[in-house]
Amino acid sequence: MTVLAGLSAGGRGPAPLHLAAQIARGTGERIVAAVIVESPAPRTPEMFEVEYLNYVGEQARQFLGEMAERLPGDLDVQQVIHQASSVPAGLVELAAQVGADTVVVGSSSSGALGRIALGSVTDRLVHTAAVPVAIAPRGYPAQAGRIERLTVAYGGRADRVGLIAAGAELAQRWSARLRIASFTVRPVAMFSGSIETAAEDLVVQQWARSTHEAIATQLETVRSGIDGSNAEVVIGAGATWRAAVEAVEWGSGDVLVLGSGAAGPVAQVFLGSAAGKILRHAPVPTMILPRRPAS
Repeated sequence: MTVLAGLSAGGRGPAPLHLAAQIARGTGERIVAAVIVESPAPRTPEMFEVEYLNYVGEQARQFLGEMAERLPGDLDVQQVIHQASSVPAGLVELAAQVGADTVVVGSSSSGALGRIALGSVTDRLVHTAAVPVAIAPRGYPAQAGRIERLTVAYGGRADRVGLIAAGAELAQRWSARLRIASFTVRPVAMFSGSIETAAEDLVVQQWARSTHEAIATQLETVRSGIDGSNAEVVIGAGATWRAAVEAVEWGSGDVLVLGSGAAGPVAQVFLGSAAGKILRHAPVPTMILPRRPAS
C-alpha cells in the first residue's frame, strides 16, 4: 500500500508531505514523494529546451531531497521525479505505476492560510482521479501524531453512492475514530429572528432527528464486518456554509471525508457543488472519495 504525495516543483512547501506522513504513521504505508516535471515535446527538442528541462529536474530533485530529509527516519519514503505532459496527468500516471491507494496534494497558494483552495492541478485531480485524493490546507504544518478521526460529511445523495460505507472502511483501515457530520445552511431569516424562536427550534430539531435516523440506517447497512456502531453523529447548521462547518468541533488529528457527486463517473472522484462549498471552509485536511458502483 502506498501514499503518493505530490509536491510542487516551484517549491510551494511541504504541506502534502506532512499530511502523507501523518497518514502513513497510522497505516504503515510507504510514501512516494514525487515532483512532476514537464516532459520534452514529441518533436526533437532544441538544445536550450533540453538544458532548461534538465535544470528544472535538478532543482526539483534538490527540493524533494530537502523536504524528505525533514521527515522522521522511521517512515518509508521513496523520492521520485516523474516527467509528464502536465502535473495532473503525471500524478494519475504515477499513482497507477506505484499502486497508490491515496494521492495527497496541497492547496492552491491562492487559498487562505489553514484553508483549502482548488488550483488548476487539484481541481483536475478531484474531478478525474480513480483513487481517493487528500488535500492539505495551505501551510499545513508537520504533525507529531497520526490521523485520529475521520469525519464523513453526510448527504442523502452521497450515501446512495456508498460514502458512509467507504468512510467506515477507511476508518477501520486507518485505526481512526469515525464521525458522521451533516451540514446545512438555513435561510438568514431563520437566524435573524423573523421566525419565532420556538418554531425555528422545532424546524431544526425535526431536521436533526430525521438526519440522525437516516444516518443510523446507513450505518446499519455496513455494520456487518465493519464497526460503525460507535460512530459519533454531529450536526452543523448555520446561516452560511462557513458558519455550518465551523459549528462542528475540529481537532489537529481530524480529516474531513467528502464523497463524489452522484452525477460523477463511477470509480472516479467528482466533486459536487455542496461538497465544494464545504471544502472551501474546512479547517482540516480533506479527502474526496471516488463514487462506488450502485449495489
